[in-house]
Amino acid sequence: MESEFSLIIANFRSERLEDVEKALEQLGVERINVAKVKGFGEYHNYFARSWLDSEVRVEVFTKTHKAEKVVRAIMAAARTGTTGYPGDGVVAVLPIEKLYLIRTACEATPDSFWPNNEARPVAS
Repeated sequence: MESEFSLIIANFRSERLEDVEKALEQLGVERINVAKVKGFGEYHNYFARSWLDSEVRVEVFTKTHKAEKVVRAIMAAARTGTTGYPGDGVVAVLPIEKLYLIRTACEATPDSFWPNNEARPVAS
């Protein structure tokens, strides 16, 4: 059985965060986490004093059938279009086997995880 939930994890340049936030807000995305992280991808300089770059990590919990739309919005907003410069980041989509709500100590369903989604626009 396919999971009803997906977790989207995106690491990208810090300066693109505001554009990504706006794109996700326009889709009506809820359940988002943002964190500062350090890492490197295809372009790095081991000889630099600080060879890890500062990036942003965005995590989005979404319904599986909406994941592709969210991924496309993140990629469009995070992409710099610059060539010959370090990469723009990565996006991963993971199925969630089970999801629990700490408040109720119960396994989540789409209706219990997004109880007010009728009142807000939701990505389709």
